[in-house]
Formats: sequence, C-alpha cells, structure tokens
Amino acid sequence: MTRRMAIPYFLAIGSNLGGWPAWAAPSRTMRALDTDNDGTVDLEEARKAASALFDKLDRDHDGTLDRRELGGRLSAAEFAAADPDKDGTLSKDEYLKVVESRFKAADPDNDGTLDEKELRSRAGRSLLRLLQ
Repeated sequence: MTRRMAIPYFLAIGSNLGGWPAWAAPSRTMRALDTDNDGTVDLEEARKAASALFDKLDRDHDGTLDRRELGGRLSAAEFAAADPDKDGTLSKDEYLKVVESRFKAADPDNDGTLDEKELRSRAGRSLLRLLQ
C-alpha cells in the first residue's frame, strides 16, 4: 500500500471507531469509562464508575467498605485518612471523596477532564484503582 493510499484507509478505519483516528484508538479503559465518547473522562464519569465498583465490592450489602472489601485499593494510611469518623469502614460518600481527590491530582491542567496521557500518569493509575 502506498502512502497516498494509506491515509484514506486509516481515516476509514478511524471512522469505524466512533470518530477516533486509527492511530489514536482509545484504550479499553478509556472506552469503559468515557460514557459520552468525547475522548476524555470527566469527574461525573469517574464518580459513576467508582459508584458501580463500590456496589460490586460491598459484598455484604451494608453500604460500607472495610479494608478487606477494598482489596488493597487503599493503603492503611490512605484508608485512615479517608475514614474521618474512624469507624473502620468507608461509606460511599467517603469513597467518592477519595475518588474526587485522586481525580484532581490526575488533572494537572485543571481542565476537569482526563485524557489517555493523564490516566497513564502515576496519579491517573492511582485513580483507576478506585474505578476498576
């Protein structure tokens, strides 16, 4: 295939990926989190994913997660900081506050969205542990 032929080919493939150019196809993680398909994850999308994971991890259906249920997603120090009432569990609101804090840490340009590069950063990976 010549270079002249390749560009329309890649553009055609990209159109089959929901508007993404073939060379910038979204990762599986981005496709799962980016529910409005704009190429970024905003705080509401992150909160939605975190809420769904919280419900999945809450095996005893008591509306809280203890350290065991969290499965290592937070260190002991992070868990203690996220548990202001010191009851040894995190409510969904407490969990979502941690998610919001990590989202902001992963958004250095403060545009309110996370792109692929930001999700791959150390702070982004830290956030993803609370979303997946």
